[in-house]
Amino acid sequence: MSDTIIVWFRRDLRLDDNPALEAALRSGARILPVYIHAPDEEAPWAPGAASRWWLHHSLEALDAALRARGARLWIGQGESLALLRRLAETSGARAIHWNRLYDPATRARDTEIKQRLRAAGLDCASHNGALLFEPWEAATGSGGPYRVFSAFWRHCAPRLAEHPGPIAAPARIPGVELDGGGTVADLGLLPRIRWDQGLAEAWTPGEHGARTTAERFLAGHLVGYGELRDHPDRPATSCLSPHLHFGEIGPRRLLALTRAALPAALPLGEHAFVRELGWREFAYHLLYHFPQTPEHPLDARFADYPWREPSDTELLERWQQGRTGIPLVDAGMRELWHTGWMHNRVRMVAASLLTKNLRLPWQLGARWFWDTLVDADLASNTLGWQWTAGCGADAAPYFRVFNPVRQGERFDPNGDYVRRWCPELARLPDKVLQQPWTATSTTLARAGVGLGVNYPAPIVDLAQSRREALAGWERIKSIS
Repeated sequence: MSDTIIVWFRRDLRLDDNPALEAALRSGARILPVYIHAPDEEAPWAPGAASRWWLHHSLEALDAALRARGARLWIGQGESLALLRRLAETSGARAIHWNRLYDPATRARDTEIKQRLRAAGLDCASHNGALLFEPWEAATGSGGPYRVFSAFWRHCAPRLAEHPGPIAAPARIPGVELDGGGTVADLGLLPRIRWDQGLAEAWTPGEHGARTTAERFLAGHLVGYGELRDHPDRPATSCLSPHLHFGEIGPRRLLALTRAALPAALPLGEHAFVRELGWREFAYHLLYHFPQTPEHPLDARFADYPWREPSDTELLERWQQGRTGIPLVDAGMRELWHTGWMHNRVRMVAASLLTKNLRLPWQLGARWFWDTLVDADLASNTLGWQWTAGCGADAAPYFRVFNPVRQGERFDPNGDYVRRWCPELARLPDKVLQQPWTATSTTLARAGVGLGVNYPAPIVDLAQSRREALAGWERIKSIS
């Protein structure tokens, strides 16, 4: 068993275009595919409940794909370094390959593991299986990291045409059988109280589900994506974010599929969907260069912003439960709880209500999204929350406060989204659906709506709270 290579799977749960797997296979060695569950090594950002649900099903799908090709996934729990050492010794492996992660905790862990294993005589190689561009490959004229997306994408987009194509999944993998591994069920990833029915109805984790989702989106929604992607009442978004996070589809494969679906005359980097992939790249660029940002604002002035005391738990709980009395926000928070996902436009509106109108620290919202989103991704979650709070990269030149009523009227004009997730409001006329507190008592009675009875009165006065948020910004904006 001397000619064996360990492929350590992490958030690259696919066989198609997997650089670590491809490099190992190219050597001609037999392959020992390994997954090690070590959530403590990801602290303080260990996977949340929705992510654990997804991970369970994605690992099952990966193991099935490996078995169909002559290998199987060895699954373990515990300290990654100790298990890798033991596996190398038991299997006689001479090398270990993996695809890189970029969050601060795993970067530090992987650096130590690589150093320790190399010192023990093992060949260790890490690869880029998650990004189109490594975070250190883009730099400003002065050599520093970018903090504005448009400048970052101007640098990266022209290089898309030169990007290497994806590598197809191997037809066969010469696997190594090794005792001592466990099963996916042993990891205890599924909830004990089965609240996950809505997730199971909405998603198909795994590489096959990722490819099917990508092809369906590209065939049906790529045309018009730029105009329709902001409408939560339309199925116009790709829904690929959890598949990308868990590495069930690689960005090179997705780029190649997108290129094939677009008119040849259109520069690839200018299409709205490809720009969204660019935002994902930008998020990882920022997390790599500013590793403190999951907990601390990139704009240091916001350390002095007059946030409301986090001890006011009622406001936070009503926001989490979709009981704010603001229909578009409540619809989004209920969609999140039921499906593990929320439309991106509604994410921004819900985050703005929490940070601007309620003036609760953005970290509280980021933590809730982390636990409840199936696509919880440290880079993207951090970028999104800091952008909406106004304290991150590429923040608007002014302190923007989203008006949830206007957002609802513009992007859910017929009220289909609100009526789906807030059925108690379904009979309200469109004119007052996004702001039921303005309806007459007669209109409310006819629609069967009782504010404070079967639907909450607004948690906050939107106009007054906007003024208070702007006053807070005035207090800190001139801090140097």
